[in-house]
Order: sequence, then C-alpha cells, then structure tokens
Amino acid sequence: MSRFKIYQENQTDVTVVSNLFIDEYMKDANDAQLKIYLYLLRMMNAGLSTSVSDIADQFNHTEKDVIRALKYWEKNHLLTLEYDGAKNLCGIQLLDLSKKTGKETKEVVSLAPVVPLPPKNETENNKPDFSKPVYSLDQLKEFKENEETSQILFVAEQYIGRPLSPSEIKTILFFTDKLMFSEDLIDYLIQYCVGKGKKDFRYIEKVAISWAEEGITTPAQAAKFATRYDKKVYDVMKALGKSGTPTKAEADFVIRWINEYGFTTDIILEACSRTVMATDKHRFEYADSILTSWHQKQVHHPSDIKALDEAYAKNKSAGAKPQGRPSGQYSQFNQFMHTDYDFEALEKEILSN
Repeated sequence: MSRFKIYQENQTDVTVVSNLFIDEYMKDANDAQLKIYLYLLRMMNAGLSTSVSDIADQFNHTEKDVIRALKYWEKNHLLTLEYDGAKNLCGIQLLDLSKKTGKETKEVVSLAPVVPLPPKNETENNKPDFSKPVYSLDQLKEFKENEETSQILFVAEQYIGRPLSPSEIKTILFFTDKLMFSEDLIDYLIQYCVGKGKKDFRYIEKVAISWAEEGITTPAQAAKFATRYDKKVYDVMKALGKSGTPTKAEADFVIRWINEYGFTTDIILEACSRTVMATDKHRFEYADSILTSWHQKQVHHPSDIKALDEAYAKNKSAGAKPQGRPSGQYSQFNQFMHTDYDFEALEKEILSN
C-alpha cells in the first residue's frame, strides 16, 4: 500500500492546535475524527510519512473509518482532499485556522499517491447517489463474520428485540458501506427510530438516507437535526389539528415553507390558524396555497400580513367586486381573506395542482 508524507516548512518538535478548532470544531467531532485530525497535524509537523492503512492501525480503526474522518473534516472545511484522474487520493490541503478571517488561506500539503478512495458517485443533479446496492450472499456472510461489525449487529438485535433477517443485515451493511455511517451513528440511528416506535427497517433506512443527504456524520449532529425537524413539523401538525406521525409529503410542505420560502414559525402558524377556520379538508394543501400567496407578495413579517389584510378591507369597503374567477397575485391572496368564496371550487383547484 502506498504511503504519503505530510509536511510543512519550519517544522518544530511541537504540534500546535488552533484555539478555534478547540472552541468550534472539537465538540461535534467523534473520537475517530478527533484522533485522525490531530494525528495529521502531528505527522505534518514532524515531516513523517504515513498512509491510510497506517492511521487505521495506529488507532485500531478500519480504513473506512479513516476515510470517513478525512471526508468529515473536508466537509467542515478544515482540509480538502485532492484526487487524480483515477480517483486516487493525491493531495491534502489543510486550512490554516489562525488565518481564518475573511478569505480562507490554505496550506498545501504535498502527497505521494495513496490507496484509492471510493469514486464519487453522483447523479446528474450533482447530488450523492444513496441508492441501495444489491449485496451478494458472500458479501453478507463476510459482513456478519467481521469482528468489527458483529457488535453493531448484536446491538441492533437488542433494540429490535429479535434476530435480524438477512435483508435487515444487508440494510446495516448499506449504512456502513454506502452511507459511510460510523458504528456509533448506526447505534444512535436505530435507538432513535425504535424510540419513536418504529422498528420497520424500511423506515429506519429512510431516516438514514435523510441524514446522509443532510451531511450528518455524528450522533450529536443527528440529535440536533432530529430535534429541529421534529419540533417544527409537529408544531405545524398540531396547529392544523392533526396528530400522529407526519407523512413525508406533510413534512416536505413544512420544510419548503421554512427553507425555500424562509418563513418564521409565527407566519406559518398564522396560515395554519386561517386554514383551520376555513376548512377541515386538505389542510396542508390549503395552508400551502396561503403561504405560497404570501411568499409571492413578499411577506416577511406579521406586519406584512396585517398590511395585506388592511389593503383588502379597504378595497372591499370601496365596493370593488371581483369579476369572474380571481386572477393575479393579489386576487390569489384575496381568495384566502374573504369569507364568501366557493370552498368546493377552491378544493378542486388544490387537488388539481
């Protein structure tokens, strides 16, 4: 296995760790990530050579653990990994955190060719491909007999309360092989889903993929994401008079209102309140129509809604009457403000979109 050398000029016999790293990055990293980053600094300062396999042996990790750690720090912009045409790791750039003010300054670390990393498998939209591979029986057997993964299988069986089926074991193999989840993240994933009363591996797999799409690599990050997601979605569910677990479509509505439209919770809840007063059917679709109208009218604050209400009231008191089917952005907004519109027609319009 090829080796690489990490070095810098003016090497000394000490390893300097930035306070910014301690203050901002250390708290969210797991054990393997911390060890590997510090080890890279140590080897760089000493001008010593190393390799992925050497680092794995040094800390009793797998080479996949090392690769995951390198990609974690790259994702957090502490280093970048460079590949040659054959997708082999050929260089590392370490960010100089002491100069991380304004424009980032990179310190180039020269490397010899090293062990190939898995090629970046991306879709046409430049998004990672998280489709589940078809694993052979030999791959499944090798995974089950691997001493490093047998523990997570045992833990999973304790959470689920029964022996895992071959299909379920392949799903956990997918978590480690394709999603690059660490054992502690898989442990937290299964514990989290079981805690929500979900032992179906199809559900667990969907949660895992959503975490991978969010770039989650540690239990701490997953906990923050799950708390944020659950609170906002369930607050909206409650405001619309719904209980139980939200469907993906319902959660997608809330995520769009927050991420795409940029609405704060108070604006979303105001739309929910108006929806509940207006209809007891298709409430997510109805609220989405209100919020889409507000987004088109550039609503950013409750005062903007008040201004639209006052404009409508003034227009109505002036005796203006809509002719035929409302059209245009303002008419679309009016459709949700007055109380005598055709609910049946609106419902058909919602369902047709």
